[in-house]
Amino acid sequence: MDLGLAGRRAVVTGGSKGLGKAIAAELLAEGAAVAICSRNAAELDATADELRKQAGDTASLTAMACDVTVPEQVTSFIESAVSAMGGLDILVNNAGGARPGQFGTLTDQDWQGDIEVKLFSQIRCTRAALPHLRQSAAPRVININAVYARYPDPAFLASSVNRAACLSLSKALSMELGQEGILVNSVNIGLVETPQWQNIHRRRAPDKPAEEFFGQLAASEVPLGRFGQPDEVSGLVTFLASDRASYIAGASIDIAGGMGKYL
Repeated sequence: MDLGLAGRRAVVTGGSKGLGKAIAAELLAEGAAVAICSRNAAELDATADELRKQAGDTASLTAMACDVTVPEQVTSFIESAVSAMGGLDILVNNAGGARPGQFGTLTDQDWQGDIEVKLFSQIRCTRAALPHLRQSAAPRVININAVYARYPDPAFLASSVNRAACLSLSKALSMELGQEGILVNSVNIGLVETPQWQNIHRRRAPDKPAEEFFGQLAASEVPLGRFGQPDEVSGLVTFLASDRASYIAGASIDIAGGMGKYL
């Protein structure tokens, strides 16, 4: 399906791997210009080379190292991306990371680090992008959140609490910015195969084979009985960025294989 994104300009944070990489690839395939960022410059360069090869010579891709927990770097990245692309239509706040731990194991530093990379990264990136989105004919903000925002897991306590705040941010922004025609939506993932889950496996069950570890998690939490794939998320994000989603605002959409015991 041609979603009419040719010529649109998108920023994807956390774009060097996992969901961010898949989202950037799909936006490029639809003809959008894309700017990605990541803290890891080496990973970012390798991903940029791979995405350019996939998308072809006509693809417009900008890659810039940026730590979204550092305000000055966020501002610099957004301004550089806008300069390179000639404007901004789509912001995908994807940066994040899992910080497993129950209440008794989490330090103040753990809490602060988690809220910075989740909630404050969305706040800062949206704030920096907003003046440019206001100049767009089809502005979109798509926040990648988690099912844990509405389905808390004590084993991921910081994520559960901070993702709930992110979900509230998305809804409040959709109400405020909708009056200007800026559409804000949240995509909430469940168990999706990304590099962060490899890190969780190493921390929680290093002696257990990965297939067994992930299989047991999926069997206990996901009605479909499996982990999702990044490209099963990127399709919805790309749709929300398109004109086909022009009357969707303030939505909170799960991509989680049925995970989440709530209405």
